Amino acid sequence: MKKMTISQHFAELRRRILWVAAVFGVLFLIGMVVAPSIQQWLTWPLMNIWPDGTLLYTGLTDGLMINFSLAGLFALMITLPFGLWQVWAFVEPGLKKKERGFIWPILILSPVLFLLGAGFAFFVLFPVVFKFFVELNQVAPVPSVLMPAVRDYLGFAIGMLKVFGIAFQLPLVLVLLNRIGVLKKTQMMTWRRYAIILIVVAAAVLTPPDVVSQLMLAIPLWLLFEISILCMRQE
Repeated sequence: MKKMTISQHFAELRRRILWVAAVFGVLFLIGMVVAPSIQQWLTWPLMNIWPDGTLLYTGLTDGLMINFSLAGLFALMITLPFGLWQVWAFVEPGLKKKERGFIWPILILSPVLFLLGAGFAFFVLFPVVFKFFVELNQVAPVPSVLMPAVRDYLGFAIGMLKVFGIAFQLPLVLVLLNRIGVLKKTQMMTWRRYAIILIVVAAAVLTPPDVVSQLMLAIPLWLLFEISILCMRQE
């Protein structure tokens, strides 16, 4: 393979960045069109267990700002795999065969694990947590009307999807550290009790202050930790 000069490397990098920016821009415009559908999809877990519920717009610009935010999120989520592929295409010529075979599974598994985590939050956690909060507010000891702000709800929902998506990267990180020699399988088995404590603390910090949400993050993380140990090499 012909070696490239530094200026050629920078030109190649700029070209790939411009491609990623162009794809993001086009997807952002598409996102503005599909933003109402995304909003309806994100509110489905709440509306499904609270069919007579109403969400509140607290400002005149809420609708526009929410569409902008959802369009940006839509564009980012779809552009990210394309961006990762561009990064891979840029660095791949300089990698050894062994390094290429090591990085490919990471690029594939990371988005898959993120989607699994977000899907778990959306389809398992949200219905349970939202039902708990709605019923709790409906039996308030004083006269009250439950009407959550749309921006608050979407911020909470998207935040939880990100938390679970990132949390489900745990096996990938641990196995990666094991393969590069930083962590040994025997060490992880010895540290299991401390890891469980850290998982419980992390779940308490990252989720709403109710036991149900905390358990629904802590238990999958503990299972993922155990799966990580099984996937590690014995050295």
